[in-house]
Amino acid sequence: MTMRIANHKSLLILVFILASWITFAVIQNSTKLRTVLKLPFSLHHWNFIMKTHPEPALNPAVSPTETELRIKRIMEKLDQLIPPRPFTNVRSTTSAAHSRATLLSPRDTYCRGDRLDVLLEVRDHLGRRKEYGGDFLRARMSSPALKAGASGKVTDFNNGTYLVSFTLFWEGQVSLSVLLIHPSEGVSALWRARNQGYDRVIFTGQFNRGTSQVSTDCALVLNSSAELCEYLDTRDREAFYCLKPPNVPCAALTHMHSKNKDVSYLSKQERSLFERSNVGVEMMAKFDAITVSKCNSEKTVPVKRQCKFGMASTIPSGHVWKDTWNPVSCSLAAIEMKECLRGKFIYLLGDSTIRQWMEYFKSRINTLKSVDLHESGKFQKQLAVDLNKNINIQWQKHGYPLIGSLTYSVKEIEYLAQVIDRIGGERNTIIVISLGQHFRPFPIDVFIRRALNIHDALQRLLLRSPDTVVIIKEENIREMNADVERFSDFHGYIQYLALKDIFQDLNVGIIDAWDITIAYGTNNVHPPQSVVRNQINILLNFIC
Repeated sequence: MTMRIANHKSLLILVFILASWITFAVIQNSTKLRTVLKLPFSLHHWNFIMKTHPEPALNPAVSPTETELRIKRIMEKLDQLIPPRPFTNVRSTTSAAHSRATLLSPRDTYCRGDRLDVLLEVRDHLGRRKEYGGDFLRARMSSPALKAGASGKVTDFNNGTYLVSFTLFWEGQVSLSVLLIHPSEGVSALWRARNQGYDRVIFTGQFNRGTSQVSTDCALVLNSSAELCEYLDTRDREAFYCLKPPNVPCAALTHMHSKNKDVSYLSKQERSLFERSNVGVEMMAKFDAITVSKCNSEKTVPVKRQCKFGMASTIPSGHVWKDTWNPVSCSLAAIEMKECLRGKFIYLLGDSTIRQWMEYFKSRINTLKSVDLHESGKFQKQLAVDLNKNINIQWQKHGYPLIGSLTYSVKEIEYLAQVIDRIGGERNTIIVISLGQHFRPFPIDVFIRRALNIHDALQRLLLRSPDTVVIIKEENIREMNADVERFSDFHGYIQYLALKDIFQDLNVGIIDAWDITIAYGTNNVHPPQSVVRNQINILLNFIC
């Protein structure tokens, strides 16, 4: 009996010691425990107007709950930027013809390097002064004979007046332009309509069924009581769905194509704002070209240092002159492409605008040989190598949504966050990411979630391989009159703003394709080769 009591006491003492040791270990290793459990960390704060640069999070693990909060916070910021502007009559919306543009401090001759300001007072179709802002405007200056152009900076005072500022970068005859892309009422309608539905574009999935194929409807969201195939990324909470074909497994999905659905979330009156004649209307049609001179020939122009990775961008970020891009804050050197890329492994990830880079590399480096990856179709993965120079370049499409009327393979489709997680990374690894165009027809939360997931994957990559070079190529402008409700540049501009802010806390380079294509005046979803050449020259300056 005595021995039993003694053993019991010894057991209690051992339990007490063990409990004390566990408590001590938890306190000392709380950070490790948080990592294992993936508990949420505090959200970083940002604002589209007032930029902040928070310290990067120490732990890249993000819980699904935190991701939802981040999406909600970004959505709230966007809603503040785009307040509702209901209207009962089109005549009460902004009119380019009735608005007034006034040159401030006009002169006969302007000097290169000067700033020229235009005060814009917007009015409705009845000539009444507007009392609020929010119009989607595009300012540009150009000299077609010199193959020169630059964007202007638009400041919205939110009271019906705007200040449009142009930096006079070059000499000669310069034309000024301010386009009313959409009135504020149209902007409000597009924003509301965009976030109402996922069915402006419908997808058709093709499944293998023995020696034949069967097709069904697919989408980001399917409202159906039928059995569905769910293609889910459980970690990042991204999903795509197809109606399950009878007696065919979900894994048999092989190909996809899409088409626009005859659906609109705009009223008839709202749709009238986006008729061809109402989109991109000139507001400075009565203005003659101005003359810009060199003026002070003795004034020395400061020598700009070569553009390098991580330099801050400005608005405008540069100008085109003689078909060549010239950044404001730095200079671009002419770099021999093949030698610069020696020993580099370049991942081009995203849409067809970054696939244009792949095609440019293959056309300019004659020793670059394509590798047959045994894929077919419009979005097939591409790989090209130069064994002597040890150059390896590959392009891979991003995951759903991927819009295309031509059938493409989805046998190896994956989200870019998954691709990035497989990359080891080091100083000779270059990653260039571009996405946006395929997301415009869908609610903005789809794009925000994708961008956040890519952000977190890059954060993980840069923790394990901080020397890896990561470049974000912003999306570019496109055709103004092409299917405005689905593909308006307004949708792209909102994504452009969101992307810049989402990635502001990471050590990544930004190629401002939005500003570059405005300067070039290329209203094309696939910019011409001269634009691609200049974008790639920025990349070469970043890495060599």
